[in-house]
Amino acid sequence: MTGAQIFIECLREQGVDTIFGYPGGAVLPIYDALYDAKDIRHVLTAHEQNATHAADGYARSTGRTGVTLVTSGPGATNTVTGIATAYMDSVPIIVFTGQVATSLIGRDSFQEVDIKGITTPITKHNFIVKDVDELADTIRKAFLIAKSGRPGPVLVDIPKDIQTAQTDYTRNAIKLSDIKPSSAEIREKAGFKESFIEAATLIENSKRPVILAGGGVNISGANEYLIEFAEHIDCPVASTLMGLGNFPAQHGLFLGMAGMHGSRYANYALTRSDLIIAIGTRFSDRVVSDLDKFGSGAKVIHIDIDAAEIGKNVRPHISILGDVGEILKGLKASVSHKEHGKWLAQIDKWKAEHPLKYNRASNLSPQYIIETLSHLTEDRAIITTEVGQNQMWTAQFYKFTKPRTFISSGGLGTMGYGLGAAIGACVGRPDMQVINIAGDGSFKMNLTELATISRYNLPIIQLVLNNHSLGMVRQWQNLFFDERYSYTSFGQEVDFVKLASAFDIEGIKLTQNEEVEDILKYALDRKRPIIIDCDIHPDEMVLPIVPPGQSIDVLID
Repeated sequence: MTGAQIFIECLREQGVDTIFGYPGGAVLPIYDALYDAKDIRHVLTAHEQNATHAADGYARSTGRTGVTLVTSGPGATNTVTGIATAYMDSVPIIVFTGQVATSLIGRDSFQEVDIKGITTPITKHNFIVKDVDELADTIRKAFLIAKSGRPGPVLVDIPKDIQTAQTDYTRNAIKLSDIKPSSAEIREKAGFKESFIEAATLIENSKRPVILAGGGVNISGANEYLIEFAEHIDCPVASTLMGLGNFPAQHGLFLGMAGMHGSRYANYALTRSDLIIAIGTRFSDRVVSDLDKFGSGAKVIHIDIDAAEIGKNVRPHISILGDVGEILKGLKASVSHKEHGKWLAQIDKWKAEHPLKYNRASNLSPQYIIETLSHLTEDRAIITTEVGQNQMWTAQFYKFTKPRTFISSGGLGTMGYGLGAAIGACVGRPDMQVINIAGDGSFKMNLTELATISRYNLPIIQLVLNNHSLGMVRQWQNLFFDERYSYTSFGQEVDFVKLASAFDIEGIKLTQNEEVEDILKYALDRKRPIIIDCDIHPDEMVLPIVPPGQSIDVLID
């Protein structure tokens, strides 16, 4: 077989049914082989960055590895932001890039770039294949690396002559389960038993425990174990941004999101607890803020699969390395049933005194839009977001109850991420309604993907919370820079309803709270792509907010 044919066969080995990509000269042999591969769907995006975001959204929504295929040079460099986004949020994607022929590498050839060198800091691993005999095993390794341990992106650079060269191919479908250690093997690791016993003792003796659950819970599929564990020890649960969906929002033990824009009661609970059980979280600066004051009166148990995260930001008293689900099962079995009535009563008092609130007298409240959307969709939607106020309002006011239903760029904060991710989620989960919530600033960064949505008639609802500004940056200028709005205000230069028409997509203007429910119901019933342009006042803010450098229990609201 040629290298291009081997590429296709290796995708079949790994169960790949979808690729997001954009063709070019350095990948023409692979695209020619794809012409006959009717069992692999290729989704042609409008830009390579969004092909990578789409693979990311596909991976987050399905739990499978997303795949991107692009050409060399600018095609490859256009994927860098998408790769970095996936790297920061531990998302398993494989980015296959074409490369000039091996004889031309290093000669500044047309559309040549050292994409391996460029992406080394933002991939779990990357490869350049210089021998066709190594192609199949390299692809297999890439899939294993992307999914094993803490997931992440892998890049495979394939020169054009490797794609046309021939060699023998032998099927060898190595699966992750073939190399993943069992829970018994994990428990035999040096120091594991001692840490486990010490953690159980701290939990037994705690009077004011709090669980801080991060994205690692969703990634590991340990959501049910988290619920059972929290109920067993009668412990409130706060979530990071990436952890939303890992614990039902309506559950009595749920505190909502913690951190810079977290609920006041979640932040109070973390600040006043005597034990923080951190599960699958990296203690981002947006969660802990002032490191010296974060949980200063609490012991910290840190559970994670990645040893590099232990002590990187917050130094734990006890750490347990391994699969979150296996650890939570073991801890539940090792700790007696607890009741923390006094502690939970105090938290309920904080909830009553400091609920999330907003100005309901506004002509059109972004928070009300999201609340209403949450009520109408319940458990039947996947929500993607852009970055900024739209992202934080969604995190605060949409009631996520299931894992893999909230898809957002957390670590890198990539404006322009949401619509590409929505495409991937819609392709990967056609059984779910997909809605992208954006600000007008972020939306303008990726609106070219409306062409993709129109081409494939993807029934994505695009909400544009249009405040004619870079809302979050403007909010900071308002609060911390004496209202000096330097280059954050837009005019009326884009009519998003007319823009929708240009892409043969329906567009609706939303201006009043009284219209919200009817328009959202209409959009949800349409089962077709639609854009809703929501006219938001630029002074609307995301509150509460922890000022920069302050302890998380010091909030402006």
